[in-house]
Amino acid sequence: MTPSEVVIHARYAPDGTCIEIGERPASLTPQAWFRYLYENIGQTAQALAGGRLIFRVAASELPKLQGGASA
Repeated sequence: MTPSEVVIHARYAPDGTCIEIGERPASLTPQAWFRYLYENIGQTAQALAGGRLIFRVAASELPKLQGGASA
């Protein structure tokens, strides 16, 4: 990870729904933010053990993603 990169952590329920995710705009549910990120930067997704996943995004791109998701 570089200093200009943000790692967004997501955690899942046993049924596969996203129950917790970082950097989420207040207007979105965890599942809605996950879907938006996956549609826009899904190529950066990395699955982890224990029902977790991370997205890597440039720090300069995060405000654009948050603004686009909230619109």
